[in-house]
Amino acid sequence: MSIPHNPLTHRHLTRRSALLGGIGLLLLPAPHLAAAPQPPDIWPQASPVPGGIARLSLGPATARPLAYAGDVPLLVLGEVIEWTALVGIALAAAPGEASIMVQDAQGGSARQIHYTVAPKQYQEQRLKVSPRTVDLAPQDQARYERERVHLATVMATFSDPLTLASILRMQVPTPGRRSSSFGLRRVFNGQARSPHSGMDIAASTGTPVVAPLPGRVIDTGDYFFNGNTVWLDHGGGLLSMMCHLSEIDVQPGDLLKTGERLGAVGATGRVTGPHLHWGVLLNRAMVDPALFLLA
Repeated sequence: MSIPHNPLTHRHLTRRSALLGGIGLLLLPAPHLAAAPQPPDIWPQASPVPGGIARLSLGPATARPLAYAGDVPLLVLGEVIEWTALVGIALAAAPGEASIMVQDAQGGSARQIHYTVAPKQYQEQRLKVSPRTVDLAPQDQARYERERVHLATVMATFSDPLTLASILRMQVPTPGRRSSSFGLRRVFNGQARSPHSGMDIAASTGTPVVAPLPGRVIDTGDYFFNGNTVWLDHGGGLLSMMCHLSEIDVQPGDLLKTGERLGAVGATGRVTGPHLHWGVLLNRAMVDPALFLLA
């Protein structure tokens, strides 16, 4: 991160000019005092809660260190003066102490870095619905299980990590109203279901859906719950998932730039109306996409 140049602190100022500059500042009325430079915003935002992200400093190193949560590799960004590990925290994670393992690139001794997962209470929605909409038919359950095995391999993708933290500010993939909150816990007929693990954006069928960051298409398909879906690999275990599409305009292997079209909003899969379900995966944990957005 570069530090803005401040002429009042330049080493070549004479003692006299520095003193006069200080007197000048003292004589200025308060409204004219220069505001202290603010550090640039950083994405993703740190939010060490279930469904959030921990940003952990790894200190300086001549090459990118290796970091792991258990046996899962982590996204490490930065430069030789400081490296940072980004840790996606699963929605199911229990609050309390947690740790990662760090090793230098040359394979030296490993060290642990500890952090705390803070509690977070997500909203809960209780619904009474027809039993057939809750319990899957045997053939649907079998299809879901087959798809789950395949998607586990997609979610384990880990490619070369990105190098600049600043490029992790994402573009919203489609315009529209955010219609369902990340982490919302639904209870159908008294039976708890998995919390909502993405951001729903309400939009009409056919609205373009674009890549939120540069990425490589690693999977496309029509899935039971998610309908027409595109998975993007942004590097270092950071993935995006776009679901319920009416159209898929890409295929595995395609390289996309930020803002490049990949499909269109639809109502495919197990949904009640057209919208985009956008999921962000970091080290195999679904995290809140809002942490990557400006607002």
